[in-house]
Amino acid sequence: MKVLMLVSELEDYTIAFVNGVAQHLPVVLGVPKRRYAHLAPWFDPAVDLRLLDWPRHRSPANPLFLLKLSQLIRQEAPTLIHLLSNSTLWLNLAAPFWRPIPLVTTVHDVDLHPGDADSRTLPRWATELMVRQSGHIVVHGEGLRKMVLERYAKPADHVHVLSHPSIQRYADFARSSQLARPSGDEAFRVLLFGRIFAYKGLEHLIRAEAALGDAVPNLRVTIAGRGDDPWAFRALMGRPDRYDIRNHFIDDAEVAQLFTDTDIVVLPYTEASQSGVLNLAAAFGKPVVVTDVGELRASVTPNRLGLVVPPGDPQQLADAIGQLAGNSQLRAELGASALAWAYGPNAPKAVGAAAVSLYRKVVEECAPS
Repeated sequence: MKVLMLVSELEDYTIAFVNGVAQHLPVVLGVPKRRYAHLAPWFDPAVDLRLLDWPRHRSPANPLFLLKLSQLIRQEAPTLIHLLSNSTLWLNLAAPFWRPIPLVTTVHDVDLHPGDADSRTLPRWATELMVRQSGHIVVHGEGLRKMVLERYAKPADHVHVLSHPSIQRYADFARSSQLARPSGDEAFRVLLFGRIFAYKGLEHLIRAEAALGDAVPNLRVTIAGRGDDPWAFRALMGRPDRYDIRNHFIDDAEVAQLFTDTDIVVLPYTEASQSGVLNLAAAFGKPVVVTDVGELRASVTPNRLGLVVPPGDPQQLADAIGQLAGNSQLRAELGASALAWAYGPNAPKAVGAAAVSLYRKVVEECAPS
């Protein structure tokens, strides 16, 4: 069996997932050169990485790209094609020409996140059309599976759950670079990381910091990632001098240092499907505080990764932060559980094995009788 995978974004997820699958069977991965060339060293040597001249959505070069992509597919003759996202508009035009090769598509977000300016650049019909054209759909949790079944006319046995694998490359970078927290740093560090859009709950975290008052006297809140400007909420901050604001793209070395330095990671989201940040934090053995949205509770509670609070409740978020700040033993226990999960049942190799099992099932179903 040979699987050909395509994706135009989602670099961290793609590296983790594809490396996991490649430990079990041959994989050809087609990705945009402009986004992935510098990441090539992170792929397992078993991955046949194709860095393509993949145009942006509005480029007039897309028709020619689709022709070359279809030629590549014919040359490689994969047993199955897996689109690792349904967010590439032009692939909708090419997909019918790939038949009868089975097509599997991963849907990371069934609904758009509020305030997610990146996702809104793509017409909604484009993401939905790819779902409808795909014989099988992959999502990252049972709740998302239910949403897909309710929205699309898919047989129940054609919508599957594969976990979002742990993102280990930043922890690998930290180890290889021998990163460590600065000596003498006695602050209790809380990290909000990623694209800072409305659904990430930034305002609720800031209100929680204010609600903590002096309960955690050495508190330090780091907000790192591009997106909305956290200083827009300065008036809501209890103590602005507690904040370390990094409102820009965070490169690999800075990501690794941030997660090395922090004590806990917070995900105070008002809406979510799943979270790459959760899977990154787990690889560093960092406890989390998450809100009960999307698949977050389903990941955190059974695996003892951290604490879960209601969305939109700054006081309960503050209480959870305070609980972890005052209990180093609990933090250590949750951190150990996170590491065990990230390098055990949710490791890329384990998720890859589940994906290969799914692929075999799909191919057997599509084989002529």
